[in-house]
Parts: sequence; structure tokens; C-alpha cells
Amino acid sequence: MDGFEVTEAGEVRSMLSSFVEYASTPGEEAAVVAWFERCLDDWGFETVTWDADATVLAGHPSFPDDPTEIDVDGRPSVAGVLEVGDPEVGRTLVLNGHVDVVPAGEGSWSSPPFEATWSDGAVTARGAADMKGGLVAAAFAARAAVTRVRDRGLDGRVVVEGVAGEEEGGIGAGMAALESPYEFERDACIVAEPTELACVTAVEGSLMGEITLEGRSAHAATRWRGESVLDHFERVREGLRAFERERDDAVTDPRYERFPIKWPVNVGTVRAGEWASSVPAALSAGVRVGVAPGETVAGVEEALRERLRLVADADAWTREHPPAFERDGIQFEAAAVDADEPVVDALRGAMRTAGLDDEPRGATYGADSRHYVAAGIPTVLFGPGSIDQAHFPDETISLSEVRAAADVLADATVEFLANE
Repeated sequence: MDGFEVTEAGEVRSMLSSFVEYASTPGEEAAVVAWFERCLDDWGFETVTWDADATVLAGHPSFPDDPTEIDVDGRPSVAGVLEVGDPEVGRTLVLNGHVDVVPAGEGSWSSPPFEATWSDGAVTARGAADMKGGLVAAAFAARAAVTRVRDRGLDGRVVVEGVAGEEEGGIGAGMAALESPYEFERDACIVAEPTELACVTAVEGSLMGEITLEGRSAHAATRWRGESVLDHFERVREGLRAFERERDDAVTDPRYERFPIKWPVNVGTVRAGEWASSVPAALSAGVRVGVAPGETVAGVEEALRERLRLVADADAWTREHPPAFERDGIQFEAAAVDADEPVVDALRGAMRTAGLDDEPRGATYGADSRHYVAAGIPTVLFGPGSIDQAHFPDETISLSEVRAAADVLADATVEFLANE
């Protein structure tokens, strides 16, 4: 492959600056989607927009069963399509990114989170890394790749997607996977998540839910008459730690060997008691359990329930009042793509041309790739920035890395379309 180089550094910087100044937190994506659609229109893309249907999403295991719990109103997604030659005889590649960002508390930032603050060739703003930088790279890559594909007399189609609601389970991507907004088939997809310019072929899933415990209240002055849920929760927590350790040893995937904990079990919230002078009689804890590629959320849930049964059986009180577990909110299935898929091969070749390490890796977070993989569309992750910046104050990405990602994505797109 002949390496592509993005030369429009000023244009890339300008677009990224405008992009990050939209406070596109969950439910507030409409304005940035309209702006991105205008950008795509101006560049000659044929644009397609779609809205998610909560009833359709409720039938998907990632989402709550009750459609009223899925917020889809005023949250469109958009795609730009560029066609070359006879696209019906060529391949179609989707370059995907999400436009939504997590909220930002201004007090913890050194600059306003929704203003583009540039320093030493890097921009600080909410969403810079996760993942507006990646979507900018995808857009510029598509434009450049199509020009090169046309010059070579090739056939094909490139789609750039800006989807809403990724942080809430993948509302836009999930809908596009379940009911395609396009009149053509999609052969493969690259999601430009912040992978530090690495090839990520596996993403971890997660089981989210709530553990509840029942005790017996009493006055603090006679606390021996009560049954504190805190004492029993300590045993539950130790059981969860053992569950994590055992899974780390038993569930293996070479793409995850670099992580100190491959399938983390995290207790994120704990609520217990009503009054300092009362023995706490009820407790609820929010829990996230990592799901490995090849596993299902349902399978991990059953294993977790079995662990809680073992904890309960070890004590007379919890045998009679066992801890309960209930799924809560969004679930993320794990997803993986084979390294010999054409889209992975094209990406790795482009990475080698750029002098990057092309060894496939795994990621411990979830991504919209799982929706496309489940729909039979081979999908790999590659993009600028680091997940270590995502959701953190002073989120930053360098312009040079965005441009480098665009280079690789353009090369990968050309290679994928050229090898029918």
C-alpha cells in the first residue's frame, strides 16, 4: 500500500474545535448531529438520518425490557455515504463513531470542558478522545480514500456514521444493526474508538445489576438484637473478590494477558441504613461484572448467582435471607472478530505501512462494535487517543494522532475496497 497523508492540518483542527464545543451529553445530541450532517453535505456525502425505536431496542438483550426506560426522543443519528464506480459490485465499509459524550463537572477541569483549549498541538475538551477525535479522523479518511479509489478505477462505498447514545448502550448503532437505515448491505466496519492507534479485535462485555441484602433493625444501644446487613455484605464482597480471582484464572484470552485483572468485578455503589443510631436492615449495591469474549451476559449472570448462593449457604441468617441479584439498566455483550477477516487484514496492513504495532489486542470496555458483530458485520476498533482520557477531567487528544489515525484509516479503506 502507498501511505496516505492528511495534509489539511488546519482543516482537521478547525473541525475538531467546532465538534467538541457541542455539549452533546446523553439526550442532547440533536444539535451536533445536525452540524455533522451539514459538514457531510458540504463535502459531497449523501446523508442518511435515522431515529431509534424504543420498542425495537427493548427486544435486544442490551436494553431494558420496558421501552419507556429507553430514552430515544430527539436523538437522531446520521451517516454520510460516498460511492465510487459501481458500488453494487464492490465492497461497503462503514467508519463509525459516536457523537455523545459523558457529562463534565466544570469544577474539576482546568479549562471549560465544552470549549476547545489548545496547547502544544493538543486540544482539551470533553469528548476530544471519546470519541470526537476518532470521528473527525474517520470523516477525513473517507474523503481521501474515495479520491484514491476513484483514481484507481475501483468500485465500492464508504459510509461515515455519527451515532447517538453510545454511552447509554448504543442507541443509534443498535438501531442501525437491528433495522438497517441503508438500501445496501454493509460488508465490514471500523469503529474509531480511542485505542491508542492499536488494532482491537475483542471488546469485553459487562453484566450490570444490583445486589440486595436483608437484615433486622434494632436500636444502636441494643444492637445485638439486630442483624446488621453490613456484616453480611462483607462476606458478599469477599465472595465477589474470590469470584473475580477464579474467573481471572479460568477464563483466558491471549488478547487480554496484558491486563492485571482481565474480567473485573466492581462494586460501584452501596446504600445501607437509615439512621446512625439504628442497626442497618437493608442494603443495595450496584455491581458490574466483566464478560469475556466467547461468554454471554446470561452465562455470567448464572455464575454470579451461584456464587451468591454459596455465600448465603455459609451463614444461618443468609440461608434464610439470601442476597438477591437483579439486572439493572444497560447490559453489554462481549464481541470479537477473527484476525483473518478482510477488514482486520486491511487495517493491519495499513498500520504496518505507518510503522505501528499491528498485533491484535483486547479492550476491557464495551463498544458499539458488538451490535454490528451480532448483526453479522465484521467489526474492528482503531482510533486516536487513549481510553485513559475518556470520562476524565481535562480530556485531551493530540492533533498529530488524529491525523495519524486518518492516514491509517484511509489506507485501510483503500485496501479493503481494492481486494474484493
